[in-house]
Amino acid sequence: MIRVSVAATVFVAILLFVPSSHAQSDPQALAFAQQAITALTGGAAVVDATLSGNVTRTVGSNNSSGTANFYAKGQYVSRVDLLLNTGNRSDIFNDTLGPQGEWIDSNGNANPYSPFNCMTDAAWFFPALSSLAFTANIAQTITYIGQETVNGESVQHLQSVWSSGPASTIDFYLDASTMLPVQINFNSHPDNDATTNIPYQITFSNYQAVNGSQIPYHIQEYFNGSLLLDFTVTNAALNTGLSDSLFALQ
Repeated sequence: MIRVSVAATVFVAILLFVPSSHAQSDPQALAFAQQAITALTGGAAVVDATLSGNVTRTVGSNNSSGTANFYAKGQYVSRVDLLLNTGNRSDIFNDTLGPQGEWIDSNGNANPYSPFNCMTDAAWFFPALSSLAFTANIAQTITYIGQETVNGESVQHLQSVWSSGPASTIDFYLDASTMLPVQINFNSHPDNDATTNIPYQITFSNYQAVNGSQIPYHIQEYFNGSLLLDFTVTNAALNTGLSDSLFALQ
């Protein structure tokens, strides 16, 4: 996720995310999650993904454009490299040793994210490696909320919460006909205030088949109701053996 600010506040995160007793996932939610992953992957294993394309980024009245590479590997790591006309930017999430992440500015300076802003899916842009794919993990509780309407289309609404606490909550909206994710919602927070929620929304459209998998070729990221990132995929590659070093934090 392309966060817009950064600081480190560890003590608040420790206090806020003490695990509570684990609730069981409900069978209908599990069934829908499995249908979504089958629709996304065709039943084949997906271990990593690389998406390349064109991107625009809007922060207030400042607009940037250029190209981007989005990388995801497994459940815990991702990287987004933006090559913009106003300067480059990279965002890395690496939760292999706990919730961690950083953004790197155009001068190569790394800026850490607060742990409580690294609790949601690392691969926020690639649903096949989202929490939907890891429902067998007993640290996750997934619940069926109900059938709803998003942008005039019928969807099945699922909610995922991990034992790390409420900051890990993600709402998934699956097309009721295809079961492909069309939207996910979660909250971010000011980096010095874990108690204030700022809504993020990711939308997926223009799915195309790549090696038997369905890849969203249009991904939009909304921050507090405003479009932050608009990414159009021009090339997608799966299972290329991405190196762990690509996701190393400075």
